[in-house]
Amino acid sequence: MEKEKKQTIYEIFDQESPIATEMRRLYSNIRHIDGKNSKRSFLVTSAERGEGKSTVASHLALTVARFRGKKSLLIDADLRRPRTHQIFDVPKEPGLFECLSGEIDPLEAVKDTPIENLKVIPAGRRVKSPAHLFEGDVMTEIFEKIKFYYDIVIVDSAPVIPVSDPMLISSVLDGVILVMLAGKTPQKVALRAKNILLDAKANLLGVVVNNMSEVLPYYYDYRYYGYMDNEEK
Repeated sequence: MEKEKKQTIYEIFDQESPIATEMRRLYSNIRHIDGKNSKRSFLVTSAERGEGKSTVASHLALTVARFRGKKSLLIDADLRRPRTHQIFDVPKEPGLFECLSGEIDPLEAVKDTPIENLKVIPAGRRVKSPAHLFEGDVMTEIFEKIKFYYDIVIVDSAPVIPVSDPMLISSVLDGVILVMLAGKTPQKVALRAKNILLDAKANLLGVVVNNMSEVLPYYYDYRYYGYMDNEEK
């Protein structure tokens, strides 16, 4: 018996679906959330594994490219557990790992998708301990070059609590979106993730509360989600 072929994100994506609507609202809110210049580069992370960060990052990138007409790039920076190449059905290598290790220019790692304005840089070769790759000038140079060529850059990174990768990457991006799974992420874990990002001076734009059972994310600025104590309000 033949296995049923899994649908690609292009086949699943419905421009009239609730998730597409929420992604349009999310982008509209985060790009001018503090009233300053329009933000163009975003890190998408979560507190722990399994909260839907890759799903949110992928749908946000697809939505921005299709509905805003922005020249968009999605980067898989979760070098430990990459998923973007599977979601978008592109070759896994070469990718970000090869860029960070100095093997190729970042533009050589860019993969086309069926969406005209959307490109992808997959993770590349899998590595167990990639934190050192995100330190130093090489990462900064890579992202500065990428941001020169693309209107919007969305980075799917590893979870915040287990590893330090997101904090290192956040220093070269305009803001961070924290994804949490409704009914699963304990408040203490959510608070810990928020504090880790703020301690790292990351620009935390807000939280996406992802209801996986309904495939419907709800976005909130973290100030209204009960994570800030009275002194921070």
